[in-house]
Formats: sequence, structure tokens, C-alpha cells
Amino acid sequence: MTDSNTIIATSGKGGVGKTTIIALLLKYILEKNPMAMPLIIDADPAANISDVVGAKLNQGETVGAIALALKQQIEKGTLPLDRNKVQVLEGGVFGILKELDSFDLLVMGRPEGEGCYCFINSVLTGILDKLSKNYHITLLDMEAGLEHLSRRTGRDVDHLIVVSDPSKMGVQTAERIVRLAKEVKLTFKHIWIVGNRFPETVKPQLEKMVQQLQKEGFSTVTLAGFVPNDDQIAEYNFAGNSLLQLPPTNPAYVAFKEIAKKFSFL
Repeated sequence: MTDSNTIIATSGKGGVGKTTIIALLLKYILEKNPMAMPLIIDADPAANISDVVGAKLNQGETVGAIALALKQQIEKGTLPLDRNKVQVLEGGVFGILKELDSFDLLVMGRPEGEGCYCFINSVLTGILDKLSKNYHITLLDMEAGLEHLSRRTGRDVDHLIVVSDPSKMGVQTAERIVRLAKEVKLTFKHIWIVGNRFPETVKPQLEKMVQQLQKEGFSTVTLAGFVPNDDQIAEYNFAGNSLLQLPPTNPAYVAFKEIAKKFSFL
């Protein structure tokens, strides 16, 4: 296990299983080191990570809700003059940090309401940077697509796990993410490609894509492996059961453990 402050994020198109991969990675980390106490940041506006790791959230326990409340106070002029806006926002974020038995969880949520969040977003960046420095490992479940990369919101990520499903769009999006990261000058120690729910017949398509990137000089890109489609994961998700409780013999988790062994950050 790394003894530095390492930030790992997932990326990929919507519906490829990024949240599932984060949950399996968390399960692996905790089994390898029960005292690891990683920080999980759900940066996907859909905010699904709490459901798949068994964490119950109350309404309003998101950074988006805290930011909206502060924005409304600023606009209405109801924030006391002696209150520092940065300290108010920082206190709110630390107040909703969910401290669980084996990991901590922070849910970003979706900013609601109209208007500019520029000041609040810039402050939040500093708060999250400060927060993640308190943890050896931070796992970021990122929003779908490419927009967050074009905004350079992944600039402090050490390792990027790009997830693809067995679809043409999934593979193409994975490739675009790698290329866009270079275009906007995002530097990762490593980019790991993971195929999720891939049948044997489709695996060569993802393998060819990674090989082509490597030929073009994308030396930090590695095909980490494939996770098979798994009915038990679907059943757990539908029932609202934590994927951390999957049995050790679960085929998807067995396959993921072989992938995780390749990760240089563990």
C-alpha cells in the first residue's frame, strides 16, 4: 500500500460501470489493509456511490447543497459581515464528511439553481485539495464523459482508471479521454484501461485500441484487464446491498483482484 497521498479517479462514458469499479477497488484496498481508511469522493452528479458501498445519506448532505445555501446567503445579503465565506464553506464541507468504520465519504452532488458558482468552485478546489492530503488514498468517482477533463478538474489526479463497456461508443470514449487528457496537458502517473462486462468476442477491440495508443507514444497507458458481466452485482445493485459485501468467490471480484495486482499505487 502506498504511504503517500495518492489520488485515483475513474472516467468513461455514462453507464460503463465506473461506480462499480470504484466499489470493487475499495473492497480490494480494505481487504488488503483494513486500516487504510481511504477517502471516497463521489464527484458524479448522479451521486450513486453511497448506495453501492452501503452508506446512507440524509437529504442535503452534499457539497452542492452546502454551496447552494452559501450562494443564496451571499445573494440575499443575509451572510453576517463578520463571517468569512471561505470558512463558512469549508466548515460546511467538513460538516457533511461521512466518517464510516473503514472509509470516509464526501458526496459532491449537483449544484442547483442558476447563476455563477465561480467563486465557490474555486474555493471548493482548495478545500478538496486540503482534505485529500489527510488521506493516503483518495478515490474519485468522476462524472461521465469528457467535460470534466476539458475543464481540467482532474489536474491533481495521480492515476486515472478509464472504464469502457463492450460498445463502440464505450471504447471510442475511452480513447478520446486519453487523447483529450494529453491535449489539455493533464499529466497522470499512469492511465489504466479497464473493460467492464466484456464478452470474450469483444475483448480484441479494446486491446487493439490500447495497442494503437501505445504505438503512438502514449507510454503511460496500460490495459489493466477485463471484468466479466456478473448477475450477482446486478442483484446487489437492485436490492441496494453494498458491493463491499460480495463474497470472495464472486467472478467479477475475482477478475478485478487480478487487475488490482497490476496497479502500481497499491
